[in-house]
This record gives sequence, C-alpha cells and structure tokens, in this order.
Amino acid sequence: MTAFIAILIIATIAIASLVLAPHAAERQVIFDNSPDKPCGFGPDMTWLAIKTNDYAAVIDAVGGVHPIAANWNSGIGTIYNDEFGPNRIFVSSPVDGWVFVIGTALPHPQGRAFVDKCTPLLVHLGERFKEIQYFASYPDLDLFAWAKMVSGRIRAFGVGDEGVIWNRGRTTREERNLGLKLFELRGVRGRKGDAGGELLMHPTQEHVMRVAGHWGINPTLLDTTEAPEGLGAVCLAPSAWRTERLRKTA
Repeated sequence: MTAFIAILIIATIAIASLVLAPHAAERQVIFDNSPDKPCGFGPDMTWLAIKTNDYAAVIDAVGGVHPIAANWNSGIGTIYNDEFGPNRIFVSSPVDGWVFVIGTALPHPQGRAFVDKCTPLLVHLGERFKEIQYFASYPDLDLFAWAKMVSGRIRAFGVGDEGVIWNRGRTTREERNLGLKLFELRGVRGRKGDAGGELLMHPTQEHVMRVAGHWGINPTLLDTTEAPEGLGAVCLAPSAWRTERLRKTA
C-alpha cells in the first residue's frame, strides 16, 4: 500500500503542472481530468465518507474552495504530496453510494487545549446528509479516530498521545468487536488478559480500517471495488478548519 501511494505521488507530480497565468501572481495547478477507477488510500490520512451520490453537494457542504476537476489518481496523489496536500482536499466520485472527502487538511481531534472542530463539522454535515463517517489514522503521531453521524445521532472516538481525546455517544457493536481494552495503561506491551490472550489497550491503523470496513468501505480496498470510472475535484480546504487553541480565560 505504501509503495502504491508513493507511485501515485510521483504520478501526480508528473501530471500536475504549475502554470503562471499572465499578469497574475497566483499559481494554478492543473490536474488530470480523465475519468478513472477508485484508488486505495488510508494510511497517514484523514477522511470523511458521506452517504450520497451527489459529490457537488458534498463540495458545497464542506465549503471546498476553488474546486478543480481531478480523477482519482491525480486527487489521491495530490493529498499525499508534501507541497500540495497540507491545504487541499480531494472530493471523490461516488463509490457504492458513498462520496469521500480526503485530506490531512480536515480537522483532527486535538485534546483539551484546542477547539473541537471535528464535532461541529459532523453536526453541520448531518443537517444535509443522512449518514457521515469520519476517520483519522496517523501511527507516527499515535493518533487514531473514528466517528459517525446517523440521523442526528453522533458516535465519536479518538485517542492521541495524551490518551482518549474524543469520546461522544454510545460505543457501537463494531467497536466492541475490536477487542480493545481502552485503559490508561499506555506503553505496556506483552501483557496478557484474563483469558490468556494479548491485552489490546490502544487502537492501531488496522483497527481504524476495520471500523471503516464494518461501517461502510475500507478505503485501502477501493482498488478492488466494481465502481465505474469517475471524476472528483481537488479543492482548497476552508480556513475555518485550521487548528485553534482555546483562549485562556482570566
């Protein structure tokens, strides 16, 4: 999977060219807009899965800025690219009734010192779509999260280097089936549970993908779907998503 993403990034750099418009200081990025099949993604990434076939409505709902048509290969390569990715998102063509919004620019659970921008985003989208799912997986940062909003009801969970940093709603059956024991016993390895099996105390990237698969679609397996070729769009992310510390009160 890592090698495949690397190929996508290289391909995108080759495909996307920077063009200096006459008498304009801004650079424009041109993406490949030839429809193609879905590409897998997921590691070191944040994404939304929204239950709809209307990707234009999703762009409008999330507030994507200056959308530019892009196929899967170009879009996924862009959001994994160190230069283009940090302030852009890729809104995909529909796959089995789901539209993905993908990018590290999406809000992340941040802990008590920061403004929670994940929950308001889900609530906002929940006003327009029946079901919204959210996932984040960053092994190097020890950050893993999943959430969903269905008919106005939210379930959200996230852990970071300070422990549980996002926990709303009732635990779902799919989460319980992961076998996680979310005690505050970080860094303990090799410990055995009462039944003699390994005691899993902290989610991993694999758990995030498993929840995604049980709730809807595991994005690492998108290459294997029978979805038709399609086009999405690369957008600039809304500035409102940027990380913001809570103001200290006197």
